[in-house]
Amino acid sequence: MLQKPFRQLRFQGHVQRERAIQQLAEHFRVPPGTVDVVRVGNWRGVVPLKPVSGPAVWYADELIHRPEEWRFQLNEEHIAELEAAVDAAIESGQILEGLSLDNVSLPTLGPILTGFRVEAVHGRGFQLISGLPVGRWSREQTVAAYWIIGLHWGKAVSNNHKGHLVGHIKDIGHDPASPSTRLYATSVAQPFHNDAADLVVHNEFLKLRPDLGPVMTENWYFDRKGEVPAGKQPFFAIPAFNYFLELLMFNISILYHAAQGNLTVNWSSNYYLLSQRHEAVPRLTPAHLEAIKLFDELAASPRHSIRYQLQPGDIQLLSNHTVLHARSAFVDDAEDPNLRRHLLRLWLAPPDEFPLPEAYADILGGSVEVGKRGGIVVSGTRLNIPLEAE
Repeated sequence: MLQKPFRQLRFQGHVQRERAIQQLAEHFRVPPGTVDVVRVGNWRGVVPLKPVSGPAVWYADELIHRPEEWRFQLNEEHIAELEAAVDAAIESGQILEGLSLDNVSLPTLGPILTGFRVEAVHGRGFQLISGLPVGRWSREQTVAAYWIIGLHWGKAVSNNHKGHLVGHIKDIGHDPASPSTRLYATSVAQPFHNDAADLVVHNEFLKLRPDLGPVMTENWYFDRKGEVPAGKQPFFAIPAFNYFLELLMFNISILYHAAQGNLTVNWSSNYYLLSQRHEAVPRLTPAHLEAIKLFDELAASPRHSIRYQLQPGDIQLLSNHTVLHARSAFVDDAEDPNLRRHLLRLWLAPPDEFPLPEAYADILGGSVEVGKRGGIVVSGTRLNIPLEAE
């Protein structure tokens, strides 16, 4: 995080803009050639186009030998606390959406869960938690336990146009070839993506093809797969690489203070390619296609990704701004429905998230303001928590 005292810059036109870039470069001690000033609504972002550092920049061969840093096994005390909270919630008759940390008590587990949120948002970007006894719980108990855990990580937002606050990742027979099908409802493989980013892939990308760096800071077009909010187009645009500096702008003055520089990577090659079905979307150029191929290859490299098989009772906590995730294809048991893959998903807006550029508003329900970031809402969406995939 960059911390600088209050300053004021004034500029108009191209010449003054170049002067502002020079001042920003001096202020943040980076070469002028690596900085640009990009207008996004009433904000301006800084794009340094250089490798970044920090705890979210990790290599698999480093972390794979230190599983104690990112794997956590729940013990009997944690489970007892959670089951007591679940029983109290169900017996109260209150809907899960009405629960909050004010009426949920996890005295031992709660602070641990909060620490995992901080690690996901401001640290390495992920955490694996094991040991939920889902085999002895009903579906209602499992969903309630997951919801209560999620309360410690942020506000749940809608996963889809149906308003599901708890999503069910399960093969329910949808056609993966249909442009409106989201692949979580199928059994096919999902390549590396994020739902809203991988910083080490960003660094390796710039090392290998610095000439493609500017392409990644251009707008890339995402297909909404039919989940279109009122008044919006069936696609939206956002750069793949977003290095954002929080700035407040008034008229021709830029006032900035306690500036925070954050790199976020937004990526899903499947959605980029699908957006080409819309005439209004600019065509992908050869440079875009090269960038897609390289980024996908880097993300899938064993050096840049940790592979593991989730077990019943595991929870994978991920940041959608700093890490990517993927899954391989699978085949469900044809005879026993209890042996079919069924994953629950929460999309959460943490209370301590870092600032994001206005371009993210289309992904986050129309607002990038912390505390107001949302999910997928279309005309007629009603927020709900289903117990089964729909």
